Amino acid sequence: MGRRGAVPAAVLLAAACLAGVRSDEFSILRTPQSVVFRDGSWPIPGDRIPDVAALSMGFSVEEDLPWPGLAVGDLFHRPRATVLVTVKGVDKLTLPVKGISYPIENAVPFSLDSVANAIHNLFSEETPVVLQLAPSEERVYMVGKANSVFEDLSVTLRQLRNRLFQDNSILSSLPLNSLSRNNEVDLLFLSELQVLHDIASLLSRHKHLAKDHSPDLYSLELSGLEEVGKRYGEDSQQFKDASQILVDSLQKFADEMYNLYSGNAVVEVVAVKTFNSPLTRKTRSILQSSQSESDNPYNLAYPYNYNYSVIFNIILWMMIGLALAVIVISYNLWNMDPGYDSIIYRMTNQKIRMD
Repeated sequence: MGRRGAVPAAVLLAAACLAGVRSDEFSILRTPQSVVFRDGSWPIPGDRIPDVAALSMGFSVEEDLPWPGLAVGDLFHRPRATVLVTVKGVDKLTLPVKGISYPIENAVPFSLDSVANAIHNLFSEETPVVLQLAPSEERVYMVGKANSVFEDLSVTLRQLRNRLFQDNSILSSLPLNSLSRNNEVDLLFLSELQVLHDIASLLSRHKHLAKDHSPDLYSLELSGLEEVGKRYGEDSQQFKDASQILVDSLQKFADEMYNLYSGNAVVEVVAVKTFNSPLTRKTRSILQSSQSESDNPYNLAYPYNYNYSVIFNIILWMMIGLALAVIVISYNLWNMDPGYDSIIYRMTNQKIRMD
């Protein structure tokens, strides 16, 4: 009797362990011919997703990426834009068959700050568009022409709510099904979809920026679906409808961004249930005007810049040259014979003799 009872217990324990194992996904919705993603089930470490974005854009990374999912591709034709959308609250989205998905191993929080800094440093004199946005957290970071292109973009919660009830919002064309316009959680989820629509709409007014030589970067973090799951439950009809609406909106957004860049853009989606550890990062908030002095309480020096040696040598040899010039000029003036070396004194002496 004891042995018979142990077998079902072992089966239940194994089933519970398997149920607890989840696999977040990193999906490629659209990609140009110059960037090749191989079809396979190779897991990608969560902290290396920014390196995948950097390598696909042609930038170098600090550590080699031994991940076979990304091939070399065309080194002379890199994509003009990379769009990465992070969806929190779900580990898998029912994406179209034409997309490629990879499981994420150790889904830790990440950011594309390194890619944004590389674009800003290498293309500061051109017109790059860098937009990093988390609508539900009211967190936004813009670089380059993004400040002018997306100056009318709703980024605060109040702006997002007001934008939904305007005449040209997605509420007039989007089937809500079981979602409600009177629920704050549903409105938060819908407002993030409105942001996707507005980004593509505002960028379509500046199509010339999508045809320049500087690469663009879009990093969006959506957590509205996670709030819907907390409010109604993941088995509820509201969560199922919201998931389907989100998939349709993401696919439409991917197609619009891909077409705006004439098929030369990479659109990626990260679906993660929950991150394993919190992310500590510094961001530029729309509600923050200046950094406080408490950000650097120990008065630490700035990080090392690779231009330091160049600037140091320029200043050093310029100062040495100026010092030598002053010494030579001073020595010649001290040992100068006014009557012999200076033409001014010689002309003056001749004039005195004639008088």
